[in-house]
Amino acid sequence: MKNQGPNHSANSAGSRPQTGAIHATFPCDTQFNSVMPPIYPSSNFSFDSMGVNKGYDYTRSGNPTRSMLESTLAHLEGGIDCICTATGMAATGAILHLLRPGDHVITGDDIYGGSYRMMHSVFSNYGIEFEFIDMTDSERVAAAIRDTTRLIYIETPSNPLLRLVDIEAVATLGHQAGAMVAVDNTFSSPVFQRPLDLGADLVIHSTTKYINGHSDVVGGAVISNSAELAEKLRYTSNACGLSQSPWDAWLVLRGVRTLAPRMQVHNSNALAIAEFLQSHPAVSRVYYPGLPDHPQHALAKRQMKGYGGVVSFDFRTPMDTERLDSFFGKLRYFALAESLGGVESLIESPFFMSHASMPEEARRGAGISEGTVRVSAGIEHSRDLIDDLSNAL
Repeated sequence: MKNQGPNHSANSAGSRPQTGAIHATFPCDTQFNSVMPPIYPSSNFSFDSMGVNKGYDYTRSGNPTRSMLESTLAHLEGGIDCICTATGMAATGAILHLLRPGDHVITGDDIYGGSYRMMHSVFSNYGIEFEFIDMTDSERVAAAIRDTTRLIYIETPSNPLLRLVDIEAVATLGHQAGAMVAVDNTFSSPVFQRPLDLGADLVIHSTTKYINGHSDVVGGAVISNSAELAEKLRYTSNACGLSQSPWDAWLVLRGVRTLAPRMQVHNSNALAIAEFLQSHPAVSRVYYPGLPDHPQHALAKRQMKGYGGVVSFDFRTPMDTERLDSFFGKLRYFALAESLGGVESLIESPFFMSHASMPEEARRGAGISEGTVRVSAGIEHSRDLIDDLSNAL
């Protein structure tokens, strides 16, 4: 097998995400000139002769449809290569598989619950040590670095409290220590943030979320900035069977074409919701980096081009599942569901739902309580969403 991998041209595809998302793989069909990328669901590909093929032999190792998506995402993030995986957690796992027993990893204490579970309950069993800290302070990151630190894993904005990490500062610290720096860019997408431009080595996405944008497929991606990392990740993905199916890759490839305009609407709706919640007497605190009083608003303006579509808030009064169910049950346009980033608006309780896999002590330590609610603003009209929340509150 000689999979060519992504082969994109920033100049030909356009430097702006609105253009690159559509034209990074165009023209893609020289046989029939189809406007949309074709799908290749074949599990295997024939050889012209022994050892000679057209770049693919088996879909786990490489598939033309998946390569088109990988090319597009590599272009949008400014990387040299991308692997697309079956889920977002598979993307995180691909990176963690690069580590060895004795390695030390620094990451945030408020990261996604599934990432915490994978690190704390799975990979820690193989002699890898994970340190969960408040990464909003770069000095704390510097103090946590050891001689054995091999990976600094950043999630910014964090899930669900929308805390930010200074990517450029932490990347500098990591490289000085000889560590890889990976950034989960799921909440921002490459439309609003490009971590590789700020010094990161790897970018992770749960493409289930904004990249796909239609809540009908799961997937993940890792974009790399060096040939060495790209080769290791491709080998790991193939060896461990992490790769995404061509059907799922085709759906994500379809969804990513509207990423840029969708993100603009997600952003404007989230900002409107955040401003409304901030003035409501039932709400004690709103978490959204687009608000001027967010403690890291200046950093958001410096390293982001938009603030994203997720807003979290805390109820002023103590909450339990009965009270939350009463609130959620009054909503018309917000579905009570985990995940985020689809065209429809979603709402959930991180304490009882998306982050329930974290130990209670870790949840509370990160600032997540029974009264914390996470909102994924869809692309509906903002007035309808605000009226809906107002009625429920």
